[in-house]
Amino acid sequence: MTLQIEPVGTVIGGRTEVADDYWGGVESIIRLNPAFPLDVVKGLDEFSHLIVTWHFSQASTDDVALHARSPRNDPRWEPSGTFAHRNHRRPNQLATSFPRLLKVDGLDLHVTDLDAVDGTPIYDLGPYFTAMGPRSTIREPAWPQEMLDRYWTTKG
Repeated sequence: MTLQIEPVGTVIGGRTEVADDYWGGVESIIRLNPAFPLDVVKGLDEFSHLIVTWHFSQASTDDVALHARSPRNDPRWEPSGTFAHRNHRRPNQLATSFPRLLKVDGLDLHVTDLDAVDGTPIYDLGPYFTAMGPRSTIREPAWPQEMLDRYWTTKG
């Protein structure tokens, strides 16, 4: 079965270059499809955060890596499989982010901490519901925290 979907919007502004770190404080706009009626965002401004599904549109399908490898190819961390990573090397090259919603202006959603670059297609979004978040203690190895130490900081 093949799923065909169209973007619901596009990232406008923010960063223009892909980078591994320093995404903190980056503000951008998710510009929804202008053919959508304004009702699609009614009530969205009552939420602090969104769940956004987007495509690594600047990546190549040649980047997909269906094998175990060290995160960021750093030998300090043991190799782990494709689905233990959250990067563009995944088969469908999709990502999920949880940006803070700053304001809704028509079909423009002003956000911060969306780690997608200018021009990125957005395939879905919705409000973050605390009740739909993890229901038990979160468990993870040490490497994601070590690897992402500078991810949400500002460059400087």
